[in-house]
Amino acid sequence: MKKPALSGKGWAVLCMLPFVLFFAVFQLAPLAWVVLHGFAGPQGWGLDNFREILASAFYRQAIRHSLEIAFWSSLIGLLIALQGCHSLRRSGGRLRDAVLSLSNMASNFTGVPLAFAFIILLGFNGALTLLLKQWGWIEDFNLYSKTGLIVLYTYFQIPLGILLLYPAFDALREDWRESAALLGAGPWQYWRHIGLPVLAPALLGTFVILLANALGAYATVYALTTGNFNILPIRIASLVAGDLFLDPNMASALALCLVGLMALITLVHQWLLRRSHHAIH
Repeated sequence: MKKPALSGKGWAVLCMLPFVLFFAVFQLAPLAWVVLHGFAGPQGWGLDNFREILASAFYRQAIRHSLEIAFWSSLIGLLIALQGCHSLRRSGGRLRDAVLSLSNMASNFTGVPLAFAFIILLGFNGALTLLLKQWGWIEDFNLYSKTGLIVLYTYFQIPLGILLLYPAFDALREDWRESAALLGAGPWQYWRHIGLPVLAPALLGTFVILLANALGAYATVYALTTGNFNILPIRIASLVAGDLFLDPNMASALALCLVGLMALITLVHQWLLRRSHHAIH
């Protein structure tokens, strides 16, 4: 008797096996390792690593710096990307295609090349820094400070924000603007009551992705400061690399703090999304 061939569902499950294997090996297994070692310490299993993190001003400063840089760079990048996407939708044509192509390339321009470019432009003796000083626009600028890092992070947040936000503008129909104008609504009223509520889910989702992108950034800030600025990815890497001392358990606990921050941000994002949906309906 001839055996029945695999059904469409069977083929779909079979095709999913490589992805499931890849996900288990490179996502679940490292996460499980981090969780297990995060609760392990010299005295056995427990919360000793997390108590040390909360008691240490050095680790609390790393968490605070990471959150501040991620928040401000994501917010500024989102606002600039929002204005850029609005302008691109109204301009269209070759300019739009050129800017989107440039954003696609710029979003991948990170790490050592980006750090070197910013040192040449905005370092203590950078070309742009000296020019702005000569014009009297600034008195001093420290690229290697928290403010300088926010500027650096914002640079690679803007193109990513444009790529994520631009498709969301398809939901805005031109006849809505025309109808609002006929009813006497100005630009601010249109965006307050129609544009921004429609774009709210995309704006919140993009903001969360930008936060995750900034919280996990490592190569660029390490190349710029050689690991001397205190943020969570730098601290985790130093504990794993063992430059001063090796402590993978503490590194795992810090990594869990990073995961916890992202989980909290995601929960807040979902709550805000539900509120925006209720407000619209």
